[in-house]
Amino acid sequence: MIQSLLIANRGEIACRIIRTARQMGIRTVAVYSDADAKALHVRQADEAVHIGPSPARESYLVGEKIIAAALTTGAEAIHPGYGFLSENAEFAQAVIDAGLVWVGPRPASITAMGLKDAAKKLMAEAGVPVTPGYLGENQDPAFLASQAAEIGYPVLIKAVAGGGGKGMRKVEEAADFADALASCQREASASFGNAHVLIEKYIQRPRHIEVQVFGDTHGNIVHLFERDCSLQRRHQKVIEEAPAPGMDEGTREQLCATAVRAARAVDYVGAGTIEFIADASEGLRADRIWFMEMNTRLQVEHPVTEEITGVDLVEWQLRVASGEPLPKRQDELSINGWAMEARLYAEDPAKGFLPSIGRLEHFTLPHTRPPVRDTAHGFSPDVDATNQTSQGAIRVDTGVEKGGEVSPFYDPMIAKVIASGHDRDAARRSLLSALGDTVVWPVKTNAAFLVAALAHPEFAEGTVDTGLIARDGEELARPPAPSPAKLTDAAMAMISAGIVPRFRLNAEPHSSGRFLLDGEPIEIPLVAGGTLWPSDDMLVSDKGMVWHLTPWRIEGGHGHHAHDGAILSPMPGRIIAVEVAAGDVVTKGQKLLTLEAMKMEHSLTAPFDGVVAELNVAAGAQVQVEAPLVRIAPAE
Repeated sequence: MIQSLLIANRGEIACRIIRTARQMGIRTVAVYSDADAKALHVRQADEAVHIGPSPARESYLVGEKIIAAALTTGAEAIHPGYGFLSENAEFAQAVIDAGLVWVGPRPASITAMGLKDAAKKLMAEAGVPVTPGYLGENQDPAFLASQAAEIGYPVLIKAVAGGGGKGMRKVEEAADFADALASCQREASASFGNAHVLIEKYIQRPRHIEVQVFGDTHGNIVHLFERDCSLQRRHQKVIEEAPAPGMDEGTREQLCATAVRAARAVDYVGAGTIEFIADASEGLRADRIWFMEMNTRLQVEHPVTEEITGVDLVEWQLRVASGEPLPKRQDELSINGWAMEARLYAEDPAKGFLPSIGRLEHFTLPHTRPPVRDTAHGFSPDVDATNQTSQGAIRVDTGVEKGGEVSPFYDPMIAKVIASGHDRDAARRSLLSALGDTVVWPVKTNAAFLVAALAHPEFAEGTVDTGLIARDGEELARPPAPSPAKLTDAAMAMISAGIVPRFRLNAEPHSSGRFLLDGEPIEIPLVAGGTLWPSDDMLVSDKGMVWHLTPWRIEGGHGHHAHDGAILSPMPGRIIAVEVAAGDVVTKGQKLLTLEAMKMEHSLTAPFDGVVAELNVAAGAQVQVEAPLVRIAPAE
């Protein structure tokens, strides 16, 4: 068995791997960049090594530094986690050549499945059904447009080296193909260093079904059943579950057997995922499910498989990498109950899901809030976020804690919330409750969006397809209002706790107090009545949202927020397209410019109908967070 392990990753996945390694008695080594010097995974590991500046390309993506850290610290093996170098065959081979154990598949398997076009050709040869499309080498835009027309619209443009929804565009009609192709290739080049794309037929009622497979060095390969990852936004998974709703035993048996056949075609070792797309227009049918790609690593959503099978997939990875056979045979694996996972991101759905960066001044995860009041702020603080064990039906995997920073350099996922239950509805309701208990501030999160998605009728019924958020996303992203009862309870709690010294009772039994809620004036009913001038503040949470409740301060007036049409940069990045000029008339929602940040393109739009009064940037400009980009003046 491996005795010491370096984890070539960060955040929640590094903490997740450390947890299992510690249980197995394996010494762990973390690596970290400048931005992660105080990160949770650094403190949890037995040893930590600094590997460079904050940008991933200068730290977590530099294989030589990671291998050197392993050799210096005496680590025997390297676990890549997911993302970064986890599917880099050259890095895997370099680890092996350095005399270290690579906790992952053989480099040849990574290479075989690394490019979507080559992988599909290989799978077709192995008898695995693949979706119709163009997989060739000709990347001439006119030729690709002709192939799209031959396939028939709508089509999907996909980066051959892509993943995580990057470098992927749905195109509805021929007139939009050229712009979508250019945007897709730019994003693919920036994210993967490879602008090549393939064209696929877009399935109209698609479900994303994937199968967890596992192989060892003794020729054994098993599956651990399927997951459904159909709830997606821009091809990024939002909520995952296992097993897949509506999957009958016959279809499951055929699908999982196909996944094992795919894994055998590349002599697979370790944890991997075979991803399929299903045409669910007539339910799940084996003859309408096609291979999309294989992820040659552990998946973000692996916890839902662990919860329904009772298997620790990281432990299996470490045992297989140590040369042991798989701990269980296929006939020893079964599905027990249901599990769902929600990805809690530091992002603002009300602003187009732009990442929200900054310090986590308050960070309370589900079912971890203690009964201790924070007298400085008027609400309960979080407990130690290092607790990643299952608590009843809820499990939380996180790599951040109160006081930590959400940085602009990395993916903004801050936690995974996993709920288990005896059936699907029990797991769904448990996850709804858990997300409602989450309090993160002042960083914005998608918790309210997740709550709304879980409550959507199609999701509740298990009939969701990958287009649900595209259809109903605007409604799902609309911020809910706090319930009057929550606001009254918050105001009265401030009074009862004695933090409102200038509150005085009078004869009015149903008076109201004057507050600012996220800076906007609001009247809150008070049970006791009276006039209220609070001297403190607190947070109010409801339906996954968090609001900052502050007193109405006479000396500061209403704290006006002039909605003057100023468009500020939400994060550091580069302007790659400007769609308007000074003096242009624009309509609400019209795209003004495109910002490239965190390896993705973000469209910034007009907040209302008006005129471009100021334009402060040009294409190619580098901008910092909150830099003034455009100002829209109301139309006269």
